[in-house]
Amino acid sequence: MRPTRIRLAGRPSITGFDPKKLAAASKNAKGDPWARYEAWRYTGPFTRWNRFKGSFPGLGIATVAFGVYLVAEQLFFKDDHHGHDVQGGHTHIS
Repeated sequence: MRPTRIRLAGRPSITGFDPKKLAAASKNAKGDPWARYEAWRYTGPFTRWNRFKGSFPGLGIATVAFGVYLVAEQLFFKDDHHGHDVQGGHTHIS
């Protein structure tokens, strides 16, 4: 006589864990099971723009201030001796 094999497949798990349900829940369209866990990195305060705008603090203010300085220098601080150097004979040192 041969011993009969008992099938245990129909018996439920005592922990309630079902690997088939876990596999079905973790699937998505791209096939990346970690995509939903990584999604927070690219939303809200972590968007590409929000990460970039804090990279150069004060750059906007500095650019405007430098532009104002260049305009003020051209308008108010004219140099009367353009093109004349010390060896040119126009400036005399005594």
